[in-house]
Amino acid sequence: MSLRSFFQPVRGVLLLAAGLIAFGAQAQAVFRVTTIPEEAATEQVRKFTPLAQYLEKQLGVKVEFTPVNDYPAAVEALVNKKVDLVWFGGFTFVQANLRSGGKVVPLAQREEDTKFQSVFIAKTDSGIKSLADMKGKQVSFGSQSSTSGHLMPRSFLLQANINPEKDFARVAYSGAHDATIASVVSGKVDAAALDITVWRKFVGENKVDTKAVDVFYTTPGYFNYNWSVHADMPKAMQDKVKAALIGLSPAVPEQAEILKLNRATRYIETRPENYKGLEAAARSAGLI
Repeated sequence: MSLRSFFQPVRGVLLLAAGLIAFGAQAQAVFRVTTIPEEAATEQVRKFTPLAQYLEKQLGVKVEFTPVNDYPAAVEALVNKKVDLVWFGGFTFVQANLRSGGKVVPLAQREEDTKFQSVFIAKTDSGIKSLADMKGKQVSFGSQSSTSGHLMPRSFLLQANINPEKDFARVAYSGAHDATIASVVSGKVDAAALDITVWRKFVGENKVDTKAVDVFYTTPGYFNYNWSVHADMPKAMQDKVKAALIGLSPAVPEQAEILKLNRATRYIETRPENYKGLEAAARSAGLI
């Protein structure tokens, strides 16, 4: 038997083994999804697990949703490619894009995110009826990296010639929108700013008594949240993810439920230019 004829079967076995290993690695590949923790981790899991299950069917790969502890962790997770898809606020998108050297790609946003708003709330018997009434009071924002819970409320305050550090008795950061509401309800602070959709959700679910705590100021609109990926993701996969998100239809009961959980009427395409205004606001406020 020649050496060539001896090694041919061995080579075939090795190629087969290599193929099986490659197939196994491909089969075990996981598409990882996370979000900024705008609410408690249990609520994030409840809201986004059905979306992860939908994406698994659409993409044909295993999809896992895992919450992170804070906003900066969501930024670092995508910048370092520890996750594949992240639900960012507009400001965290700006931070991630700057941190990565422009390598973060926004794929889709909710229709609502083209004209998003923040609300300022206070106890109805507090005497706070305007932004100016907040002077000398204890005020809470959400996370320091939150668009709707910090950046844009601060920006509008500055436009009204109100400097939080100089004009408020104390500035606090709750870390999440639900915690912001709780801080006003409990009396820990006199007033606070948060995401309008979280406020409406709490009111709609009777989790807050608007006779005791209510909105006294609603901001003008601005661009906000989006689903983003790293630019190193193959373009074909980017397109597939975008199509899956934009393809969510309110006419399909299962998909309508996903949209409802995400507080969305539908998802639409977005682009980096939409967030230039937020970047400018962040620079003006000294946050970047």
